[in-house]
Amino acid sequence: MNLKELYHNRWARFSFWGLLYVIWVIWLGNYWWILGLGVVFDLNVTKKVNWTFWNPRDKAKRNAFTEWVDAIIFALIVVTFINTFFFQAFKIPSSSMESSLMTGDHLFVSKLSYGPRIPQTPLTIPFTHNVIGSKESYSTLIQNDYRRLKGFGKVKRSDIVVFGFPNGDSVLVQAPGSDYYMVSRVMGRDAAIAQYGPVKARPMDKVDHYVKRCVAVAGDTLKIENGVLYVNGMPAPVYKGQQTSYTVVTSTVTYPELSMTAERAESLANQSNVVSVEANVDEYPADYPDSYLTIFPFSEDYRWTRDNYGPIWIPSAGSTVTLNPENLPLYERIISKYEGHDLKVEDGAILIDGQMAQSYTFAQDYYFMMGDNRHNSLDSRYWGFVPEDHIVGKPSIVWLSTDETKKFPNNIRWKRFLKVNFNK
Repeated sequence: MNLKELYHNRWARFSFWGLLYVIWVIWLGNYWWILGLGVVFDLNVTKKVNWTFWNPRDKAKRNAFTEWVDAIIFALIVVTFINTFFFQAFKIPSSSMESSLMTGDHLFVSKLSYGPRIPQTPLTIPFTHNVIGSKESYSTLIQNDYRRLKGFGKVKRSDIVVFGFPNGDSVLVQAPGSDYYMVSRVMGRDAAIAQYGPVKARPMDKVDHYVKRCVAVAGDTLKIENGVLYVNGMPAPVYKGQQTSYTVVTSTVTYPELSMTAERAESLANQSNVVSVEANVDEYPADYPDSYLTIFPFSEDYRWTRDNYGPIWIPSAGSTVTLNPENLPLYERIISKYEGHDLKVEDGAILIDGQMAQSYTFAQDYYFMMGDNRHNSLDSRYWGFVPEDHIVGKPSIVWLSTDETKKFPNNIRWKRFLKVNFNK
């Protein structure tokens, strides 16, 4: 018996699909789904129920319309299943990771790398994330607790990671791409809402997706000195596509903000008409447009800039810190938003869930993310830690890359087709 004949045997077919289904149920960890094995049995063996009720079993009664409906529904189910548990398409929207990842790169993001999250907001229009047109593409009628299935590993230093924007739980309707909290700090909340509001809330799994490089994991201590990143006291790797901005003086003109790699800057400095090439380094008080209102933790007591930052410790699950008014700005969003406690400060005393607190134990791991284009990236330096429950996946392959400044077919970057190593 060859493979084709074996597959057409109903018991062999049921054994194959039934085994895959049981493995999926075990991975899912919800054993109520084992009841679905009866559906698998009927589809392959007894065939008593017409599960595709819109498509008659009698071939003579089928028509083009029912065949199309059948194909569309099958595609919706398969693609939704793949997007939820295995891979999801993602497009690089900005230049914050150039030139490791380019604006216009279309990626498949592996959810298996860190384990897929069970949808917390399952009522969603297929093939959408959070909007369709100008309207939300989901309903919050059903909200599940956060749960992540087993993956191949955890986020590591140097990983490029796709994650939910930590500040994306509140969105200004007329400026959805802006950070509501930053705009409110700079303008004042009332002025921000008056100009860009109203404000709408989004569930955690429906916030916008960002992509950055993880430069420090839970338990690490990070510091940036004059633009050089240190993790646990050691210089961090410099990646091939890593960029910062330089002031370039030529014999005729000065360019104050040119983004380039160190290799490119060294090459440019050797040009005959170039007088000097100097890396831009922000010291406190920061150069435009940064200020303590835009640099995490948004306290004037922390005299940090994008190039001179920290030291800062990255919280880890189960670790306990002593709380005081000086370090509370570092952890208040974790306590109140990401881990859901009622946090208040009254007469200098810190109250968590109505009880006086002198310490806090973290419930989950956190990460520090930065863009490779260091002076053109809104990252953890501007909004703080990324919670573990916001992690979506890891870019696995570029399946298409387009340059929006060019016309077809010159807009296609053929050299990036099927690119899998983003550090080269």
